[in-house]
Formats: sequence, structure tokens, C-alpha cells
Amino acid sequence: MLTRAAALTAVGAAASLAVAQPALASQDTSTLDLPTVNMEAVLKAAQIDPRRPDTALTPGSKESVLLVEQALADRGLLAAQYVDGHFGTSTITAYAAYQKSLGYTGLDASGLPGPTSLAKLGADRFTVTNVVSAGTRVSWRGVTVNTRTKAMVLAAEALLGRTLSFTQGSYNTGVGASAGTHDGGGALDINVSGMTSATRVTVTEKLRRVGFAAWVRTPAQGDWGYHIHAIAISDPDLSSGAQHQAGDYYLGLNGLANKGKDDGPAVEKVTWEEYQRG
Repeated sequence: MLTRAAALTAVGAAASLAVAQPALASQDTSTLDLPTVNMEAVLKAAQIDPRRPDTALTPGSKESVLLVEQALADRGLLAAQYVDGHFGTSTITAYAAYQKSLGYTGLDASGLPGPTSLAKLGADRFTVTNVVSAGTRVSWRGVTVNTRTKAMVLAAEALLGRTLSFTQGSYNTGVGASAGTHDGGGALDINVSGMTSATRVTVTEKLRRVGFAAWVRTPAQGDWGYHIHAIAISDPDLSSGAQHQAGDYYLGLNGLANKGKDDGPAVEKVTWEEYQRG
């Protein structure tokens, strides 16, 4: 026999169901039969594929990239021979041309898909899932970053048990030594003053664990002092230079012009979104 509390709960559940059913019945089903494009997969391919020495495909990205490439080809922006699931330099160029056709300039026309341009490209063709957003720009600890990058740093700090400071942030143009990597979002230089060599490596390792392509930079490598250079993988606001570094990181390289072997700590390479999912 139901208690009063149980009976009220059952009535409430039934009432909720009765309310919910008409809403489901009236739902717009116009997009239910469209294929889906996984933005996370497309972004990863757009960073890695242009840096490959061949036309290999980024695992898990083929079907989504094909849909994007076919949409670009149908607009006359990409030759049919490049509709192959490989988001290489030709696809980057085509996507940049598409972004410019929307009136975008600068970072918004780099060839790296953003949530708005991807949704517009897919109108009546595909829907976009696993949307990645850079968030808004904020001033934080003396530099400019976006909220996605800030959240990533805070997660790395939680693993480290220490607070980090920065010598350079994001959206910082005109820094010659950085080769444009800080022009867009997702880029940071970490201050290593007072850190031992072992601590620098530990900080780099934790940054990598939450989704940064990160390396300890030394004076022997360029015109700079010791610091940790970090690029937030798959940030939609990455500059072209930062996109290249993220791709090189996945391919086991050091992100420098000499394309040397990655000299950082070995970790599983993940994006911020993948880290959050565990």
C-alpha cells in the first residue's frame, strides 16, 4: 500500500510526464535526419593533417571531415580530388575562403573551423555536435586569455598544487620571437623563475595532461630566456602558427621551426574536452 509521500511522488511524476509528452510531439524534427559533424574531430584534424608529411587521416575524424569538405566543394571552394577526409592545406585554404565569404577577417578567417562558421556551412546539410568554444576574453594575472584557457590552467594548477604566473598571454600581436603563435587565443608563456629543472618538467607534464601542447623553452633554442610555452589544443581562436605547433605536438615534434623531436614529458595527448570527460 502506498504511503502518502509515495503517492504524491507518483502523482507528480505522472503529471510531469503528461506535460512533457505534448512538447515532444511538437518538437521540430527537420534536422533529425541530417548527418552530424563532430567539431572536436574536425578541429583536431585541421591542426594535425596540414603538418603531416603524407595524406594520412586523423583517427576518428574522417566522416566529419568528409562532410565539411563536400560542403566546401559544392560551393566551388575545394576541388573534388581533395574531398578525402584529410583536412590538409588545400582544405584549410578552402575553409579560409569560405570564412572570408562570410565577411570574416583575421583570426576568424584562418581556416580553422569555428562554431558559427561550421554551423552556417552545415545549414540543411549537417548538424554540429561536440561544439568547442574559446569563450570570452578576460584579463587575468596581468595577461589576456580566453575563458577556456583560464579553466585549463586552473585545472593544471590543481594537479600541481601551485599557482603559475605568465610572461606572455594570448591575443598579443607583434611579438617577433613568438612567430605569431600568441596572435590568437590559447597561447601562454609560463614564468619559470625560481623553478628547478625538474619542476619545469613537472609543470609541463601537468599542462599537457589537461590539453596543452607544452614545452620547456631554453635560451639555446632561440632569442628568449627559460620559460614554458603552452598552446591550448583545439582552441578555435588559435593563430596559424599556434595551429601548426599543436599539430606538431601530436606528431611528436618540438613545435619549433627546426621540427626537432619532442623533448617534453611523455603523456597521453588529449584536448581539454577529452580531459574533462576523463
